[in-house]
Amino acid sequence: MMRLVCSFLFAIAFASGAYASTDSLLNRLTEAIDKAPAYDVQKTTQIDQLRAQLYRQPHTPAEQFTLLKQLYNEYRLFNYDSAYRYAGQLQQIAWSLNDRRLITEARLQLCFILLSSGLFRETYDSLRVIDIAREPDSLKATWYTLMGRYYYDLANYDYDGAHHSLGYDTIGNKFMDSALAFYPPNSFELTYYSGLLEFKRANTDKAAGYLRQLLDGKQLTDHQLALTASTLSGIYNGKGQSEEAIDLMLTAAIADIHASTKETFAIFNLADLLYKKGDVRHASLCIETAIANAEFYGARQRKVQVSSILSLIEGERINAVEAQRRQLVLYATIVTALGLLLAALIVIIRRQVKKLQKAQQIITEAHANQRLINDKLEEANKIKEEYIGYFFSLDSEFFVKLERLKKNLDQKIADRKFDDIKFIVNNIQLKKEKEELLRSFDTVFLRIFPHFVSRFNTLFKEEDQVRLKENELLNIDLRIFALIRMGITDNDKIAQILEYSVNTIYAYKTRIKNRSIVPNDEFEARIMDIKSV
Repeated sequence: MMRLVCSFLFAIAFASGAYASTDSLLNRLTEAIDKAPAYDVQKTTQIDQLRAQLYRQPHTPAEQFTLLKQLYNEYRLFNYDSAYRYAGQLQQIAWSLNDRRLITEARLQLCFILLSSGLFRETYDSLRVIDIAREPDSLKATWYTLMGRYYYDLANYDYDGAHHSLGYDTIGNKFMDSALAFYPPNSFELTYYSGLLEFKRANTDKAAGYLRQLLDGKQLTDHQLALTASTLSGIYNGKGQSEEAIDLMLTAAIADIHASTKETFAIFNLADLLYKKGDVRHASLCIETAIANAEFYGARQRKVQVSSILSLIEGERINAVEAQRRQLVLYATIVTALGLLLAALIVIIRRQVKKLQKAQQIITEAHANQRLINDKLEEANKIKEEYIGYFFSLDSEFFVKLERLKKNLDQKIADRKFDDIKFIVNNIQLKKEKEELLRSFDTVFLRIFPHFVSRFNTLFKEEDQVRLKENELLNIDLRIFALIRMGITDNDKIAQILEYSVNTIYAYKTRIKNRSIVPNDEFEARIMDIKSV
């Protein structure tokens, strides 16, 4: 159903010369990401039904080949390991049948997932031993397309401008041109790969024509829609039409999620486009999804490509938090100034002495509380600058709280309800925010070093190992050495971050090292040996 809706929206968009609202597409993307686990459950349910059918009763080898091929097709864009296993079984049955066509077909299935997972050398070695000249047109089309894709992917992975990448694309074009001769007329593959070939040849208008033809005239599957929209997005992006490129890439990413496609580049490209546009929040959401997809599928090249933009997006998120912090200080200063102005006016007009004294007391307390808030904000800023520069970003809930506080303060100032302002300021729970900050550090750290606790415990006898409480991610012992693993080795800085004295931190470290089964002077080096994901 969603596939038909997406196709219908694109038909309207191209017919009218306008695209769906970017905000609307972003909302749909966010909803799709939230529902991704449900789509994956549907996918696995379908797979389980096929697997049950395969093992429910005996089948002839030919029937087994058909069922295994269906299972492989379900896994080919979903999970590399499972697809690889079924591709191997397809080859075994094909050899047992001594059917040359099935042997070639099974090998091509294997080549597809090898290429999708980034195993370029293995892909090439498998493709070049196939004698494709003796096979039917359908297999020839697949072989030439895989060879073309191999060189295209290699060019993209080794991108170096006008050197090796240009040569790889040129070779890929030759193979793709040969593939077109074997696809049936009016097929999706013939039209799509014709557009892709023209795109690679820099004939962007001609390429866009082929791809628009697909979006306008065919009811595409989710995967076909994702391929077409993402490729057309690349064309528009190359022309500098960033808004159109983003809308197309959003549609491609949504279609991939609906199809539970984990081997996809659309969500990564979307993160890059949104980052360049300045939409760091959605770019971060996309890059996190891209990382999860690459991990789930097992796409090696995707993990490398994702890492290139991840640090940029995270840096922008930290900058955004810092800008919000400065804005909060500005608003607090304005509130204080307005309070002092009110006090001056009360003194000048000499209203009732009792009300004046009460107002002065309120202003004094508000000023003292504000100074305390500013001191804590300054301390938080020093922590950011000295150890990890706000290594983790505050989540969107912080921004919602900040916006709500701003609106509330603005309204109270406008209504001159200064008692309410004092109440709001007094109810800012900085201690709770600090605890959430430390827990966020624990969460982010364990995402990067998921095996830290278990590796840490290997340095001790069983009776001396750390036992975490329920719902506890890290305790003080682990957090001290987590900071050391992040490169913060100065006891003064660790004491500042964890709000302990330097002597206490030193005592903790000495006590922990003394319990360890490794020499004290080697302990921190062993901590630094703990690897991230």
